[in-house]
Amino acid sequence: MTTSPGSVRTARAVVLERPESLSVRELALDPVGEHDLVIDIDYSGISTGTEKLLWNGRMPVFPGMGYPLVPGYESVGRVVDAGGGAQHLIGQRVFVPGARCYGDVRGLFGGASSRLVSAESRVVTVDDALGERAVLLALAATAYHAVAGGGERADIVPPDLIVGHGVLGRLLARMTVVAGFAPPTVWETNPARQGGATGYAVTTPDDDPRRDYRAIFDCSGDSAILDTLVARLAPGGEVVLAGFYTEPLHFNFAPAFMREARIRCAAEWKRPDLLAVRELAENGRLSLDGLVTHHASPGDADAAYRTAFGDADCLKMVLDWRTLQ
Repeated sequence: MTTSPGSVRTARAVVLERPESLSVRELALDPVGEHDLVIDIDYSGISTGTEKLLWNGRMPVFPGMGYPLVPGYESVGRVVDAGGGAQHLIGQRVFVPGARCYGDVRGLFGGASSRLVSAESRVVTVDDALGERAVLLALAATAYHAVAGGGERADIVPPDLIVGHGVLGRLLARMTVVAGFAPPTVWETNPARQGGATGYAVTTPDDDPRRDYRAIFDCSGDSAILDTLVARLAPGGEVVLAGFYTEPLHFNFAPAFMREARIRCAAEWKRPDLLAVRELAENGRLSLDGLVTHHASPGDADAAYRTAFGDADCLKMVLDWRTLQ
């Protein structure tokens, strides 16, 4: 695709006008820079973590925060145009972790759009065979970073307990099994999410008597859960905070002191994590099957977001932008 000099590209994008007020409207895209790509989006995922906080207005102070904004950081599409210095080829399928290309409308994180302009350095090519499942690469990279520490730490213990059997918890469990470690236990209290385990067990805290876990990875986002988890640690064990927490976390010191417990925050994934999980997914070692459960047209985005955030049967909602083309 080429555009005549002076013309302006536009896109249809999901816009959060304010908390719990969403529209899909046409936005002008920023000009294409020397090392930028223009990407027509096929699929974008809805995050039940950060996007839910943007939706309900509970997102903590974050760079670029403010309304109106285009959400989304799980987008897959094809390169249709590029700046003169870009190396990607027209027609390549790529994963894009969002964009800031909408003029006065903030891109936080800017991926829920029919078309976007992104710096080439932010995207990665993906195999066509992954299809819509490629939207899961950001969450897979999040899980990989939590358990691998970005390759910068050699002291990380793999999880033997994972709290939460949503998409992130499932990916963590699958990676642990793929890596050859002992299958972790997964806690899930919602019956709607207790199925779907492959190679590991899902149970509830009440049905689990163990109190000697070495590494507990929490994907629940529950700010009040630390005391419960510390009580299940072996001496010297570690709690890894892999969720996103809106309230201050606190814990009673004495039980943590007696166990010499460690608490670690899992940071945001980095590009090497994304490249690693792309390879795992493309060579078939890491399955992304069974995680995308719901689909919607962007024209039904308001209902889709409400379903993604409110229906326990919905693991991952995907907007299919091809329906607008």
